[in-house]
Amino acid sequence: MKAATRSIFTLFPSGNQKTEIPLNLLVPPFTNVQDNLPTLGTEEVLFATCTAAGSKPPAEVRWLTGALRDKMRTTTNSTQYDNGTTTTVSSLFGLPMREINGHQVQCVISSDSLTKEETLPFNIQIYFSPTEVNIRVITEDSFECVTEANPNANFTWSRSGQALLQSAVKVEGAKLQLLSLTSDLNGLYQCEASNTYGSKHGQLFVHYHLASGACSAVWALVGVLFFLNVVVAAVWYLDKSRQLQRCFPSHGVGHSDPPSPRSAGDNHRQEQEKLQHVSEA
Repeated sequence: MKAATRSIFTLFPSGNQKTEIPLNLLVPPFTNVQDNLPTLGTEEVLFATCTAAGSKPPAEVRWLTGALRDKMRTTTNSTQYDNGTTTTVSSLFGLPMREINGHQVQCVISSDSLTKEETLPFNIQIYFSPTEVNIRVITEDSFECVTEANPNANFTWSRSGQALLQSAVKVEGAKLQLLSLTSDLNGLYQCEASNTYGSKHGQLFVHYHLASGACSAVWALVGVLFFLNVVVAAVWYLDKSRQLQRCFPSHGVGHSDPPSPRSAGDNHRQEQEKLQHVSEA
């Protein structure tokens, strides 16, 4: 309904009597919540407005802010038109702090022209440019640009003094991957984070040592040679032990006793007696 007036209808029945019936028209409001796009700051700003337009009778508009009650304030203004309708606007104010970014509040509209209250949810958005840009190491050859921004930042990677070669690097949004760990990729890399409200940069210096790989190989070779020396020494020791055992066999437990001098003299006399018997014969 565009018109909303109080009308009086007159009935003329047959005869000389008439009856007047007053008619009140109820007009429901058009409702909406509009974001005022507040930016990060230290002074109070308008967050949003909730509007109930062209209602008859006037609508009641209020905000439900929950835990943010102490950090918000509201104002309500109404405008009445010649056709009897009223537009009511309620405004939500507060300090644009990062802590309240993303919190939900509700605008509640009630009127005799509505069968039930109408609730419009609204997420408070505090808009700000990218904060400090940090570069996080994912793996030895992969890095990620990290920042906080609202709306979310777009990321652009570049290399100081040179263009990024698609055959050497891979860029996916905030991530940078070096496809080969060679000195050709050494240099200063820059990540730019930007949105509608501003931009910031972060830097990454990449330097790969060719000698690192050679050094690793040398240490590996030294380790192998040391192991082989240990094995050779162990084999030589075992072989030497076997030779000593063959030269000096042991009988039972302990060392064998050397022959006594008396036993050696007896053997000598026996030999002389044998020679004497032979000569006599």
